Amino acid sequence: MATSPALTLPTGAAGSRIIGLGHHQPPKTLTNEDIARLVETNDEWIRSRTGIVTRHMAADDVTVADMATAAAEHALADAGVGSDAVDLVVVATATADDRSPNTAGRVAYALRTGVQPGASTPEGEEAPDLRDIVGPAAIDVNVACSGFAHGVALADQAIRAGSARTAVVIGAEKLTAYTDWTDRSTCILTADGAGAAVLQAADTPAVGPVAWGTEPELTPAVRIEVPEVKFQQDGRAVFKWAITRAADRARDVVARSGLSLDDIEVLVAHQANLRIIEPLAKALGLEGKVVVTDITESGNTSAASIPLGLSKWWHAGKIPAGAPALLFGFGGGFAWAGQVVLTPER
Repeated sequence: MATSPALTLPTGAAGSRIIGLGHHQPPKTLTNEDIARLVETNDEWIRSRTGIVTRHMAADDVTVADMATAAAEHALADAGVGSDAVDLVVVATATADDRSPNTAGRVAYALRTGVQPGASTPEGEEAPDLRDIVGPAAIDVNVACSGFAHGVALADQAIRAGSARTAVVIGAEKLTAYTDWTDRSTCILTADGAGAAVLQAADTPAVGPVAWGTEPELTPAVRIEVPEVKFQQDGRAVFKWAITRAADRARDVVARSGLSLDDIEVLVAHQANLRIIEPLAKALGLEGKVVVTDITESGNTSAASIPLGLSKWWHAGKIPAGAPALLFGFGGGFAWAGQVVLTPER
């Protein structure tokens, strides 16, 4: 019997670390008073049930790729890394505009050229010659609200496997394009935006192992399905899971990192509802730590919510450098995922 040839496997870095963060939000904001003009509700009702005060809404001609690119550019500038050093782009989104090119491919192109694929080169500039350019790998991840944590895991694993050295992971959503503005239970939640992180190979790991999974019985609880193609959710089922089971999933995330909850200094959970974030922090014993509550001014941005809140609070100086942060996303699918990461050094 012939012996099969042996394959050579690449040797990657010991781990990865986040070296830069960025975000983007459309300038247009919707207040609770604005929502009250569309459906029967009011500011006090929305605040008491969700914690949301304002949310951002993208213009009709702004795409998910536009917002993702802006967040990526911010993160790369924060990291001091040029786009030509990026060999992996991962975009987490449930609201992609196109099936192909995927959003990550559009972002990769835009980072190199300054324009989206198919767009005209700005007047006075020459179109770049890309014939001999090898661009980064470009992967879209659709796991809705936990998508960014999934993306970080994929990038970290690619770096450790030797398939990449510098990755940009982005969460970007245009949820308002899939919102039923007559449904009071959902239109008060949805918003648009993007957040990004630059991961780079490191001798000392600063991104912990992922814990991820699904809750099969809740698969239809959060959805954007044909023929309606509108964001819908069973709010009671989601809230019950978040209050009764999310903490156990988050504890597993921390346990896999080799740390204890006492070591965690920052909690960045999916910004679904303040009435979920605060009880989760309390159940984990983290209410005295830095608990990101960007939900109040950004609403629910699905896959964008974790990197958006993380970046905004980081750049605002609310999050310490080199601190163990628990990232934990949950939602559509019904999927959840998380990891402990060290925040960037300033």
